[in-house]
Amino acid sequence: MEFFFPEVHSLKEKRMILRRLKDRLTAKFNVSVAEVGYQDLWQRAVVAVAMVSGELPPLQQAVARIRQEIEENGTVEPAHFAVEYL
Repeated sequence: MEFFFPEVHSLKEKRMILRRLKDRLTAKFNVSVAEVGYQDLWQRAVVAVAMVSGELPPLQQAVARIRQEIEENGTVEPAHFAVEYL
């Protein structure tokens, strides 16, 4: 997922927002979350979310719920959302 932070004015502020988002997603959906791109830019971030399941439908449902959670959050603006199933 790629995010844009229009109201953020420092790396510290961006990291604080991302930390809250990562903690919430990890607690609510039992997923692993990591910032994987644009670490040094204060208005952009790329975040990867990883989860494991033996079947595809539960993953698809979880992805939809995670996307909804992020879009309803209001503190980050999703710029790009891609899903890859292995």
